[in-house]
Amino acid sequence: MYFYITITASLLLNGLLLWYLSRLLKKFLFLSESLSDLFLMMKAYGVFVKSLYSMDNYHGEPYIQELVIKTREVIDEVENFRQIFEHTLDEELEEELDAAEKEIEK
Repeated sequence: MYFYITITASLLLNGLLLWYLSRLLKKFLFLSESLSDLFLMMKAYGVFVKSLYSMDNYHGEPYIQELVIKTREVIDEVENFRQIFEHTLDEELEEELDAAEKEIEK
C-alpha cells in the first residue's frame, strides 16, 4: 500500500517539476529572442550613426563622434549579454549589418 502511495506521489511530483521546467524554458527562449532582437536593433542603430558621421555635413562633428563612441559602448554591453543567449540570433541579418558597417568604415 505504501509502495503505491510513494509511486503516485513521485509521479505527481515529477509531473509538476516537468511542467515547471517547460515554463522556465519557454521564458528562457523568449528572453533569448528578445535579447537577440535588441542586439540587432542596436547594431543597426550603430551602423546608422556611423553613416551619419561619415556624411560630409557632419564629419568631424564632436557630438556625433561622441554619439558613435557611446553607441559602440552600448553595443558592446548588449553583446556581452547576447553571447549568453546566442542560440536564437538571426545570423544572416547580423552578417548584413557587419557588411554595412565595414562599407561605412571604408
